[in-house]
Amino acid sequence: MAGSGMKKLECKDLHGYLKTLGASLLDELYGRPATCLAVFRELSELAKHYVMRLLFLEQAVPQAVVGSWVASGNHNEHLRAVSQLTELRVWHEHQISGGLAGWILSPTFRANLRTALLGGGKPWFSAVQLPPDKHAKDVAALDTYSLERWEVLLNFIVGSGEAQVSKDIMEILVRSGLMKSEEGSLHPTITPAGFQFLLMDTPSQVWYIILQYLDTMQSRGLNLVEALQFLFQISFSTLGKDYPTEGMSDSMQQFLQHLRELGLVNQRKRKSGRFYPTRLAIHLASGISDVEKDFHKEGYLVVESNYRIYAYTDSELQVALIGLFSEILYRFPNLVVANLTRDSVQEAVVRGITAEQILHFLRVNAHPKALHRIPIVPPTISDQIRLWEMERDRLTFTEGVLYNQFLSQPDFEMLRNYAKDQGVLLWENNSKRYMVVSKGGHDDVKRYWKTIRKGNS
Repeated sequence: MAGSGMKKLECKDLHGYLKTLGASLLDELYGRPATCLAVFRELSELAKHYVMRLLFLEQAVPQAVVGSWVASGNHNEHLRAVSQLTELRVWHEHQISGGLAGWILSPTFRANLRTALLGGGKPWFSAVQLPPDKHAKDVAALDTYSLERWEVLLNFIVGSGEAQVSKDIMEILVRSGLMKSEEGSLHPTITPAGFQFLLMDTPSQVWYIILQYLDTMQSRGLNLVEALQFLFQISFSTLGKDYPTEGMSDSMQQFLQHLRELGLVNQRKRKSGRFYPTRLAIHLASGISDVEKDFHKEGYLVVESNYRIYAYTDSELQVALIGLFSEILYRFPNLVVANLTRDSVQEAVVRGITAEQILHFLRVNAHPKALHRIPIVPPTISDQIRLWEMERDRLTFTEGVLYNQFLSQPDFEMLRNYAKDQGVLLWENNSKRYMVVSKGGHDDVKRYWKTIRKGNS
């Protein structure tokens, strides 16, 4: 199918990103216990079960034996776990005497996960004992700091004249497509993707920017593996505790300063010899999974069935975000009243913002008093926003890949269900055994199909 129209901003989760790395990079990453524990933590429950049963075995286990560990009714879950562990190179195939195919954990992953779970090995951070910090930061101060630093970045994207970021961060915003440089302008301007980015929740925004940053590291001569290992290490750190910078390489010191600018770590001075991870960094390794409430900001929005939005805030950034899809009616010292209209919502759609993104933004930023209402956004408002979007999007074109010529109905249904679970199924015809998956999900579905065929052969 031909593809045109507005591209939706996609944000990979942790495993989705790791799958894009080469085999050598993954193997090098597993050289640290923190990385192995972070990857293990995000595996599916069945994949975790397989890893734990194989963790203390030095020899391969026949694939048929591994398959017998689950009931026949859970064969799809088994195939997903096998696919996940294979793509992440947590285990690999190994021929057993007699020609049987078996599974064995990667020796490096096995050894370092053991260390992470049982203790021992080198300290994850420098073992230097730091003297008491007379400028120590408590949890509340770190939360305030990280929020302020992140809002500087968002204000810069919005176009606030006072907000400034470093040249490196500005280049990442342009390279990621959130902003664009225009001839004759000193500062880049926001793009449709940038409007979508602004309505994402904070954890998703942080993860997206960090992924864009990591993609540029090797081109700038920095060590990608070292940076990833550091991120995984601080994801297991304690909020409110300081950690030494002694022993960090020059590239890691530079990386630390960029994390400081983004609000992921707090460091009073470059040469202070210590840093404090913030909540943004500690929650980072879990990617963007299951985010319903922005974890360190109190909600401020109340949406009424008369299309009015009441925003209890004095933040210029929050007011600017509301103005992306509504008309501001009144402004008071700590209250803004806005109105959802057909024109304001459709203007947001033109900029690349979807109805679901608007509704998600209204839900995750709901005022504590509004959280007791079910649903948080009145159904009449939800339905009308979607209808206003549909008025503009009567016909959409999406790039996809057609799958057909299935030999049996069970094969078709198995692959269709997998594509549906992954959120990449665009269309299906059950009677003719036709299905179309998104172009971005094609590689993942193809790998899963090969795994199924290999397991059935």
